[in-house]
Amino acid sequence: MPHVTSAGRRIYYEVSGNGPPLLLHHGFTSSSQAWRFYGFTPVLEQTHTVIALDALGHGQSDKPHDTDAYTQRQRSEDVLAVLDALQIEQTHFFGYSMGGWVGYGLMRHAPQRLKSLILGAAHPYADASWATFAGVDGSDAEAFIRAFEQILDEALSEPVKMLVRANDLQALAAAAHQSRPSNEDLLPHMTLPCLMFCGDADARHAAVQQCAQLLPQGRFVSLPGVTHFGGLMQSALVLPALREFLDTHTAA
Repeated sequence: MPHVTSAGRRIYYEVSGNGPPLLLHHGFTSSSQAWRFYGFTPVLEQTHTVIALDALGHGQSDKPHDTDAYTQRQRSEDVLAVLDALQIEQTHFFGYSMGGWVGYGLMRHAPQRLKSLILGAAHPYADASWATFAGVDGSDAEAFIRAFEQILDEALSEPVKMLVRANDLQALAAAAHQSRPSNEDLLPHMTLPCLMFCGDADARHAAVQQCAQLLPQGRFVSLPGVTHFGGLMQSALVLPALREFLDTHTAA
């Protein structure tokens, strides 16, 4: 199983398909397997070399219980470590939710490594909602889920709650304590092609739409009736726009 070491910690990743590189970064409490489970990988690997990693604290990557391990810069460095191991100079990047936050981190710390950005349910504005995790250390799964639902502004289904409970919640609580300051200063510099999408039942919808409208090569896709957690599950709604975007911005 392929791993790369970043800041002394192991980051797991998988590679499939052929073609220009496309790196997939999942959201909080998820893993690289979600992309395949929800139908993205089987489609995208037909035209691209798909790299899907497990973010630190998730899946088969290391799970430190130290909040300082989960900065935006470090998560960006983890992505770069995977790209370096694969000798990939530049990639299309698709991040959902927390993965989108990492996408903004890459724009700040290594924009030259990006061909395009695809950001699902992620905006660059300050997000104080993560303060909800103050006092939550992961030892109580139900307290963790309540805090997570409050951030999402939606109730999780029982199957999703089971998936959340299966994580190392102390590691994820440590990650959740990392603040989410504004990345709004990046917007004038985001001149690369950007596709943004969000469910219209997601509390982040207006902010993501506003952000896309400010970008010179920004495009926004609204997913009708889709919640935040549902955005990754609805690949049939996302893939047509995603494939069109990649076809347009992938050199022959």
